[in-house]
Amino acid sequence: MCLALPAKIVAIDPANNMATASVDNVKVEVSLALVDDVALGDYVLVHVGYALNKIDEHEALKTLALFAEAGLTSNV
Repeated sequence: MCLALPAKIVAIDPANNMATASVDNVKVEVSLALVDDVALGDYVLVHVGYALNKIDEHEALKTLALFAEAGLTSNV
């Protein structure tokens, strides 16, 4: 089973099609090769270093709250 985490895009490097995404104050570099039209502040599902698709902010925050409730993250 695979798990993709919702993450907020906090920086974009268009020259390399890469972005910095943040989950629970942890920042990771992710490839944007699989998604179009990603902007700062967007939420994406991240799996093994790739943004798989954009998701609605409400759904992202709801999912992150469930992760926090389950003890998988420290906060939303």
